[in-house]
Amino acid sequence: MIKRIGIVTLWLLALALIVVTVNSNEPYLVRLRGAGNLIILGVSVGFPVLLLRRGAWRSRKLGDRLLLLLWCVPAVAFILAQTWFAWRKHEVLATDTAIAHLLGRHFVVGYAASEEAAMLAEKGLIGGVYVTRHNAGDRTAAELKAEIAELQAARVGAGLPPLIVAADQEGGVVAHLSPPLPREDALSTLADLASEPRRRAAEALGRRQGAALAEIGVTLNLAPVLDLRPDRSRIRFDFNTLIGQRAISDDPTVVSEIATNYVRGLAASGVGAAVKHFPGLGRVTADTHHFAARLNTPTAELEGTDWRPFHDVLESTSAALMVGHVILESIDPDRPASHSKAVLDGLIRHAWNYDGVVITDDLVMGAIYGGDVCKAVVEALNGGADLLLVAYDGAQFYRVFGCARRALEQGQLDLIALARSEERLQRWLGKPVETSAPGVVESRMRGPTSRAGF
Repeated sequence: MIKRIGIVTLWLLALALIVVTVNSNEPYLVRLRGAGNLIILGVSVGFPVLLLRRGAWRSRKLGDRLLLLLWCVPAVAFILAQTWFAWRKHEVLATDTAIAHLLGRHFVVGYAASEEAAMLAEKGLIGGVYVTRHNAGDRTAAELKAEIAELQAARVGAGLPPLIVAADQEGGVVAHLSPPLPREDALSTLADLASEPRRRAAEALGRRQGAALAEIGVTLNLAPVLDLRPDRSRIRFDFNTLIGQRAISDDPTVVSEIATNYVRGLAASGVGAAVKHFPGLGRVTADTHHFAARLNTPTAELEGTDWRPFHDVLESTSAALMVGHVILESIDPDRPASHSKAVLDGLIRHAWNYDGVVITDDLVMGAIYGGDVCKAVVEALNGGADLLLVAYDGAQFYRVFGCARRALEQGQLDLIALARSEERLQRWLGKPVETSAPGVVESRMRGPTSRAGF
């Protein structure tokens, strides 16, 4: 009996390891990279060797031979997966300069190794970096500042505009750079103050937080949250969003007052803001980090409640707008707002007359990455998104950039939309953005590098 249980266990372990090795570069397994991958490779090679030494291939039992063959699959799958990733990376790094500069400015990317981020910045393949707890680790603020300065030096040394350096430093439960930066209370702690005191307190908090971020070189804070606080009885499957803890208030007026003054405080310290997560997470029950989420509230009701803070802050500040991965059923029931032209262009650009910068929520989230990523990338750029965020797992940048490049080569990207996006970025950054004329890009695309690599 024990022997049979052992054999069944070996079969199940082999199958599980095949799944892991095939998907070894996927974001859900990001924590296994590095030492984890070495362990996986060691097990993938070690077990077949052990079975061989125990005479599995010489056995007269077909099951023993099949088990050995099954245990050979993980090592092959792992090598193929790593080779495929290396090829994707090579193809992106070999992108023609004009195409790199045209597309790269639209990506803000998280990174694990500063050397790799510097290389991407120098080649113009990215327009910004996302710095988080992973980068901070146990380092001091001075060490983090030096790393960011090196990234900017690589960028400026290549004759390109400075990088956008983004962070997620809301305060409270989301303070990804604390430590080394000081930890601030959540903006929701100001909600019970009288109107004028909370305005002053919000601006003061923004100034303090902005000064700390600016000191290390961060230029954009992906905050504040404008989602209305949800009824706790509605919250379901919320593993990472935690919007009930992050939302400022369930009162739109209070949210508007605190957020507007907080954004002004950040700006006074030289740091931009990106308000989030339009069209709002307060009414949805699924966590977009893992699942698709739908918002079925009528637009008229949202305009008078959930969207009031977005209107107020965007009309009175220069904040960017982060669009989340919620499906807004009343406008586009077929795709998340983050890559819906009906939402991005029809609602935000035309109905709202907002001509500021729009940034998507992290594309490495289940609501997007679990579906057609390439479709999302192309539709976001064509729809009017200016910046595409690839935060949680920066290695996925090579996949999403490849999607954009292939779409450009196949004539699927709207060059006029990209040109308008460049203009918005230029105004927002207050610095000249190098423009690649469509004719130049099209002529380069007809050259040897025009073949699709993905």
